[in-house]
Amino acid sequence: MPSLDFLHISLADQCLYGFAQGQLRVRLPVSTAIKGAGEVNGSGCTPRGLHQVRAKIGAGLPQGAVLRGRRWTGEIWAPALHAQFPERDWILTRILWLSGCEPGYNRMGPVDTFRRYIYLHGTPDCEPMGVPLSHGCVRLRNADLLDLFDQVPLHCPVRIEQAACPEWARAPLN
Repeated sequence: MPSLDFLHISLADQCLYGFAQGQLRVRLPVSTAIKGAGEVNGSGCTPRGLHQVRAKIGAGLPQGAVLRGRRWTGEIWAPALHAQFPERDWILTRILWLSGCEPGYNRMGPVDTFRRYIYLHGTPDCEPMGVPLSHGCVRLRNADLLDLFDQVPLHCPVRIEQAACPEWARAPLN
């Protein structure tokens, strides 16, 4: 499968759309911020606008690897671990760390996506997709993230928008 050259995340659809050479190749359910859209540091919101994948973290780790501070803790997520630490915001499997591309909107100062540690990351399979529940990041199923991680190059553009994706992007994939 060719590398994806653009990602589009629709907050309205709670869906990630991946494109290669102008063709829709990937459509995945996601979970964005429970507090909605917003760019300000500390808001707990998902930032909008044009971003890029600034760092890819976790290559080679097992599915369900628990990441804290962008480092593997040595733990693998399991229901018993979840019960032991119910307050954790689980960041699992891989991280695609986003950096804003629009100065004053999602880059630099109090709106800097990179400094807010906004990621695309895995989450426990017991967490629902398609509904906003995160603390600002974009959550994906671990298996979906594993596939996506290998298809997304560094600096891949990522647009996050409030609006629903156009109807053609919801058509069956080839």
